[in-house]
Order: sequence, then structure tokens, then C-alpha cells
Amino acid sequence: MDTKSVERASHPVPVTDPGVDQKQVEERREIVKAIKAINATELFGENYELTFVLDRDTHRPLLRIIDRQTREVIRQLPPEYTLRLAEQIGLA
Repeated sequence: MDTKSVERASHPVPVTDPGVDQKQVEERREIVKAIKAINATELFGENYELTFVLDRDTHRPLLRIIDRQTREVIRQLPPEYTLRLAEQIGLA
């Protein structure tokens, strides 16, 4: 039985987004490396990690410290109330 075609299909295929240039891709890689380095130092404690996400409503970047075990958000910048205020006054 030939499984080579199936094996090749299981590897992720790199997808290039025409809207993202190589400089942006490299910047994102550098950010990911920096976050991994920060988390490796356990700067926020051994049970917490730093994450970056985009807010679904405002599309603004969020910095979060989360509990590694429960995935609970311990701290977020900017805080949720600030995001909602920006939405209400039309800044989002």
C-alpha cells in the first residue's frame, strides 16, 4: 500500500497571504520569538504567561497575562472597560 501521498498531505502547507509582505511576516516572527523568550524567563511566575491577541470587536491588540493551567485572564492591557469606552465614543 502506498502511503507517501497521505504522508505528504499531513504536513502543513505554507500559505502566503497576498496582503502581508515579507517584512510584516518577519516582524511577526520576531514578536513571537520575544514572547517565547519572556515566557521562558517566567517573569510573571511559573504559572503565568504573556500573550498577545486582537480584540474581536475593536481589532486592537491586547496584552494579556494568563494562568497556564486554567487559561484565566489575570491581567489585560488595555482593560476591557477601556475597549468598551472606545467603542461607545466611536474610537473603535
